Amino acid sequence: MTGYLTTHVLDTARGCPAKGLKIELYRINGTDRTLLKALVTNDDGRTDEQILPQSEFSTGEYELVFYAGAYLDASDTPPEDPRFLDVIPIRFGMSEQSHYHVPLLLSSFGYSTYRGS
Repeated sequence: MTGYLTTHVLDTARGCPAKGLKIELYRINGTDRTLLKALVTNDDGRTDEQILPQSEFSTGEYELVFYAGAYLDASDTPPEDPRFLDVIPIRFGMSEQSHYHVPLLLSSFGYSTYRGS
C-alpha cells in the first residue's frame, strides 16, 4: 500500500463539521520548514482532495497548521481579543507507507487530535 494523508475537522462546540477552515501542510527537515500546500475544508469538514496524495507521499516529519481563529470568527463564535486558540500547529511523523489520518476536534477553548483511520 502506498501512503497518503487526510484530515477531518469537527467543531465540537457546535456539533458540526468545520466548513471553510484553512489548513497548511509543511514538510519539516531539521530546522527547515517548507510549505507544500494550502487547502480549505468543505461542507463535511474534510478537504476535497487528499492533503498528501499517494503520488506525493514520502515518510518524514510534517506539520499541519489549522487556522482556527479565522474559522471561529467566521462561524459567529463570540469574539475575544486575542482569541484563546488562533493558529493550531500539529507536528507529526509518518514512518511507513500507510494511510495517515490526522483529525482535529475543535472548540473555542480546546482541541484534540489523534492518528485516525
